Amino acid sequence: MSSDDPRAISANPTVNTQARTEVPRRDVERRSPHSARRASDRGNNRPLPASVLTPPTPPPPPHLDDYGAIVGQSQLDTLRYLAKEFKGKTIKMVNSTAVGGGVAEMLNRLVPLLSELEVLTHWDVITGGNDFFEVTKAFHNALHGAPYQLTQAAKDIFLMYNEQNRRRMQFGEDLVVIHDPQPAALVLSRPHTPAHWVWRCHIDLSNPNPGVWEFLRPFVAQYDTAIFSSQSFTQQLPIPQYLFYPCIDPLSEKNKELADSQVQQICDEFGIDRSRPIVTQVSRFDRLKDPVGVVQAYKLAKKYIDCQLVLAGGGASDDPEGATVLQEVKEAAGNDPDIIILDLPPWCAVQINAIQRASTIIVQKSLKEGFGLTVTEALWKAKPTIASAVGGIPNQILHKLTGVLVHSIEGCAFQIRYLLTHPEFARSIGSSGREHVKENFLMTNDVKRWLLLFRILEQAKGQLSQAA
Repeated sequence: MSSDDPRAISANPTVNTQARTEVPRRDVERRSPHSARRASDRGNNRPLPASVLTPPTPPPPPHLDDYGAIVGQSQLDTLRYLAKEFKGKTIKMVNSTAVGGGVAEMLNRLVPLLSELEVLTHWDVITGGNDFFEVTKAFHNALHGAPYQLTQAAKDIFLMYNEQNRRRMQFGEDLVVIHDPQPAALVLSRPHTPAHWVWRCHIDLSNPNPGVWEFLRPFVAQYDTAIFSSQSFTQQLPIPQYLFYPCIDPLSEKNKELADSQVQQICDEFGIDRSRPIVTQVSRFDRLKDPVGVVQAYKLAKKYIDCQLVLAGGGASDDPEGATVLQEVKEAAGNDPDIIILDLPPWCAVQINAIQRASTIIVQKSLKEGFGLTVTEALWKAKPTIASAVGGIPNQILHKLTGVLVHSIEGCAFQIRYLLTHPEFARSIGSSGREHVKENFLMTNDVKRWLLLFRILEQAKGQLSQAA
């Protein structure tokens, strides 16, 4: 993921140094075997090219003016105007990983842009042992509706690590933003700080496991406000709730324009044949992303039309299930030489970019999804996109206008076949999808939303002071 190499973290002055030792260490332990030891069993015995095994030097983040050619100068002027009253104010962002996943990708870009606007923004990453991340992964699945029996032991582990992190961290900023359930209990520090506290939930809470949600809800209720990625995720809470769409950075390594020669070189390295149709899903190897279902849909479509399937992804440092799911995908793929499975290191943003640009169709067949930034990435590249009608995806894909929505393996297979045989329609929805992203889901939109929320919270605080 963009700038998510563990070595890149130490080069990023916005990430708290106390978090660097734990998170990169866990990530290295989990992912370092990925080169020689397991290369032979990837993608039908296609080893990963040597070019991806060493993290590249992360490029410097773009400056605000660099976005002018994409979003227009008026958008940049609006951001500078909104930021004027907050110059010198400070924000703290806290999440559970600096490596892998959409939250880390967004923070890698959001933090320096806010700081460039002189709204100084810091990023802290919580630490924890494997037991903590096994519990929080179970919580993650349960909040998406999976069955789970919450035990006292799990509660104790969750609370113990939250308390350790709470005692380690300082919360002297004007705005504290806690991302997702893992660090939710840090809000116990709120009474001792002057900050506005915001819980930013990126996951699908439309049908949470009652036991886990009732355990977490009292913590969430202590925040000043909660933010969700879809209207359907809102909950009965005594605090205001807002809708924020996640966003991508069009200038990041994963989304910037690439020369066709570079796309070709990367496809050659991975054994992807650009002369034949390419169907791709980019995602973590996570059951909620349903990579096995993608394999099954591809096999159904392949009976009628020639194509290749690329499953490209990796893991996140707070997800202990990735290796098991990867093995399930390999077993489902069998010996089909046209299924290319790429378990990529987290620093392979350019490679992901090239694969997406080379793809004929991009699929995101999630069973649950907070928003699905891989869908946003595909739409931005004007690719005809097939995705499940779950979570925040329908906010991005307007059926048959900016992409197509599906509800089953069979439906996904049908749409693969249809788009491959109707290229004019495929090009039309791809073009509309790019415009939809430009209007709603670029990083400059995200900066604007945070500045507007800061203004709302400050105004509410002023009204309370006057009333007192």
